[in-house]
Amino acid sequence: MKLLSVNTGKPRTVDANGTKVRTSIWKSPREGRVAVTALNLEGDKQSDLRVHGGPRKAVYVYPSEHYEYWKRELPGTDLPWGAFGENLTTAGLLEDDVRVGDRIAIGSAEFQVTQSRQPCFKLGIKFGSDGMLKRFIDSGRSGFYVSVVREGDVGAGDLVTVVERANDGLTVTEEFKRRVSKK
Repeated sequence: MKLLSVNTGKPRTVDANGTKVRTSIWKSPREGRVAVTALNLEGDKQSDLRVHGGPRKAVYVYPSEHYEYWKRELPGTDLPWGAFGENLTTAGLLEDDVRVGDRIAIGSAEFQVTQSRQPCFKLGIKFGSDGMLKRFIDSGRSGFYVSVVREGDVGAGDLVTVVERANDGLTVTEEFKRRVSKK
């Protein structure tokens, strides 16, 4: 398993059907090492701390394997790493294999899986499609949030290692299905 890209972004205000909306979903790949702090990555900032960020959702991880699916679903759309607002784009770390509570080491940092991503309307703004939120949820390709167990630094190319399995935890896929079925 490997870290392919570290992505960060700052809040921006965008127009959404005549309404100004503040969002941090636009992320760009970073070069070199990036510091991991208790609540975020250096150079990144969340816009709405009521629903994003905080200790349980400090960093968002998204599997690179999902990009092929989205390239087929969204032909002609530019999809660089970070396109879905993720901080870490990984290879080999899929929702079916990762459990809520698993501890993961990347670079000199350590993380704990806390929950699946529950996307909001801002995903539709980013992709210019009111239907994108439903498509994302229906795809089951949620990615997941992690808390920071040990601060450190990460960089593209780092190995990803599961250091502790939460054998009694739900997989991220199972947890995501439970969350969306309650809505």
